[in-house]
Amino acid sequence: MRDLKNGQKKEPGIRKIGKSYTRNLNRSHAVKLPLILLFGLAASLTVQETFGAQHIIGGFFITSLLFLIFYRDILRYKPDYIKKYRLLLLLGSLVILTLVLGRSFQYFFQNFTLGLGLFPSGTAIYGMPIAAGAILVALIFDFHTAIIFSFIVSLLTGLWTGEPLYPVYAFVGSLVGAFSIMKCKKRTDILRSGVYVSIINVFTLIGILLFTNRLFDEYAPIALLYAATSGIVVSAVVSLVLPAIEYFFKVTTDITLLELLDLNQPIMKNLLIAAPGTYHHSVIVGNLVEAVAEDIGVNPLLARVSAYYHDIGKMKMPEYFVENQKGTVSRHDRITPHMSSMILMAHVKEGVEIAREYKLPEPIKDIIQQHHGTCLMTYFYQKARDSENAEPIEENYRYQGPRPQSRVAALVMLADAVEAASRVLQNTTPARIESLVDTIVNHIFLDGQLDECELTLKDISIIKKKFTYVLTGILHKRIEYPGFNFEEKKKEKILPGEEVTLNNKNIRIELDPQDEDPHKKPTEKGKGQPQKSDPSVKSAR
Repeated sequence: MRDLKNGQKKEPGIRKIGKSYTRNLNRSHAVKLPLILLFGLAASLTVQETFGAQHIIGGFFITSLLFLIFYRDILRYKPDYIKKYRLLLLLGSLVILTLVLGRSFQYFFQNFTLGLGLFPSGTAIYGMPIAAGAILVALIFDFHTAIIFSFIVSLLTGLWTGEPLYPVYAFVGSLVGAFSIMKCKKRTDILRSGVYVSIINVFTLIGILLFTNRLFDEYAPIALLYAATSGIVVSAVVSLVLPAIEYFFKVTTDITLLELLDLNQPIMKNLLIAAPGTYHHSVIVGNLVEAVAEDIGVNPLLARVSAYYHDIGKMKMPEYFVENQKGTVSRHDRITPHMSSMILMAHVKEGVEIAREYKLPEPIKDIIQQHHGTCLMTYFYQKARDSENAEPIEENYRYQGPRPQSRVAALVMLADAVEAASRVLQNTTPARIESLVDTIVNHIFLDGQLDECELTLKDISIIKKKFTYVLTGILHKRIEYPGFNFEEKKKEKILPGEEVTLNNKNIRIELDPQDEDPHKKPTEKGKGQPQKSDPSVKSAR
């Protein structure tokens, strides 16, 4: 392939443009075509009213085309969702699940209506929980994906309901449900979203009945009742189905992340008790990553939670990490550099095991494992070079990896390194902080630690600016307090007869030069007598 502009040969492959890639269908995507057609076949069988050959073939064509449109949109705007078959399978399964739930509740409501013998059974379609699928997609993926999902499902429902305007009813309810769940902070918010769906369904149905001049028909009240009931059914379905999806498909929703964000979680309490320095370090790393996450297009909630839990492995041997050491003596002074490096490496493995024990979500476990990549432990490597005759093997002083595979993992790695380095920075002026951030980030970049994630140079530039801004606020200086001297005072020897000031009173130190007993008390302007020394103390000396 040649560049027509300058005649130079261009290497084929995926071309990066900012955060996006070209989304052309190629051989790798063609492998997923059978799965898409399989979903199309399943959907066509779900929407069939009569099982004739022409109906099945026609339904298969329509549903397959809609699934291809769905796939193409995801490929263009959210390619990460279809890199793994697991997520592609989940998206297709949610379409089928929504259709099956719709038909099941339609059948139930029809029988319920016929059992009463009072109202036409055709009104049952307005009680179907079609919006449940869009809410699940918004919780698991994002609002954009929920929009195209709602569009596809609404068109599919029109194939069997027999109501020309029902796709409009289903689409509006699904959009409102997905939009109302975007700021979900707890599982009870799902009920609130269901209430919104009920309200909008009632108003949409009133509009449809007015448009078709059927508002005052005899079945209109029961249709409106079903529309009001649909939101309650939606809330119940989402609340029951969501935990099962999280478990079987290994996905993490914002609701789960918000629960883990609570610092009163047992694992965070244990970290605070066992490794208080690591705990506070993790909180600051969380502040750093959250400040920049949205600007580079990653989930701020996932970034902050991952930062909180990235160093939980240090709970096993906290005293070997400098932020938890008390005093000036380090335990690493008594062991070899190679042993020190092994202890530091172990905290990554220990962290993964603790995360597995507490059943933390897969993305957080991945970030715990990747947040050091294959970085070199420079201090212990250099210490080994200085203390050993033979040149140490560099691989023995590198973390075992893997390198960050996602932008969130890379962001946590950079924030972890920058926050740790800022602790040794003297004279923390904005210029020095900016220089430190630039040096640390560039070192990690040149070491190849960011080669396997999708961070762009623009992202890295944004990260540097945000880190500098946040750290400048954290490490700010204050004016000196007048009248206070917080420096450690130098102890001076007081000579006999010298006068000192204590509590605004002048005190003369009177010591017997031939028996300078430290147990004698000074007298104030000649008042009182020196305390007699204790014979037992003298003998002890």
